[in-house]
Amino acid sequence: MTGQEDDWRELNRLNWDERVAVHLGSALYDLMPLRQGKARLNPIEEAELGPVAGKRILHLQCHFGSDSLTLAQQGAEVVGLDFSEPAIEAARKIAVEVGLASRTRFVLSDLYDAPAMIAEPGAFDIVFVTWGALCWLPDIRRWAEIVAHFLKDDGHLYLAEGHPAALVFDDAAAGPDGTPGRFVPYFHREPLRLNDPSDYADPSARLKNSRTMEWLHPVGEVVTAILAAGLRLRWLHEHDQVPWRMFAELEEVDRQMYRWPDEAWLPLGYSLIADKDTRTGGSDLQS
Repeated sequence: MTGQEDDWRELNRLNWDERVAVHLGSALYDLMPLRQGKARLNPIEEAELGPVAGKRILHLQCHFGSDSLTLAQQGAEVVGLDFSEPAIEAARKIAVEVGLASRTRFVLSDLYDAPAMIAEPGAFDIVFVTWGALCWLPDIRRWAEIVAHFLKDDGHLYLAEGHPAALVFDDAAAGPDGTPGRFVPYFHREPLRLNDPSDYADPSARLKNSRTMEWLHPVGEVVTAILAAGLRLRWLHEHDQVPWRMFAELEEVDRQMYRWPDEAWLPLGYSLIADKDTRTGGSDLQS
């Protein structure tokens, strides 16, 4: 990375290390269904991903593994990867607690080091990446190459993410009516150096490691990177709801999903499936 970006990993890792304890105690990450053997993905993934029993899944940026373990509880064999040591330690502990240690493996690694840390090229049916993952990555083309590197020839990427058209707004710049105000231009390419002690899962939390570096990746940039990596787009959906309160004015609907209170005037999320294109063999990680 360039000199202006040389601290991004450390800043972001410290921030996410601190979030682990906050999230383990929050209602947003309720682990009771997992402990009861009844865990479910949120309605968007549940509707789109389909049955996972018998599949090998690589969950990139898995945090403390709640979704990884949900997929395992539904019959998948799952490898979860995250750069936060407290998160990976928690994931391993929960896996033992809920009896899923034999179906899961949790790897401590930066995303860009994943091919060296998980020596299984072309081994996964699904690479699973969801919600608030891409904004922490400066190089989306490299991310897409890594996804393709791990997929079987008949495998696919499932991505669900906050919509960048919504992420240009922020409650901190809200107008008199409470509507989120303009935060950053959609085509902004420089890293966003932020200092925000709040946490999306617990409004009462105040993080000491509040400084982060993030990037806004337009949908076109993400799709182009996926195609360049040798994947073939099957479909792309836009959504008027997301599984966290992106803005204060959103209303909670089914199973901790949040949407605009009146008309859905702006997409909040998007999702896609992209297949490993056997005509190209996927990405060359040396390029």
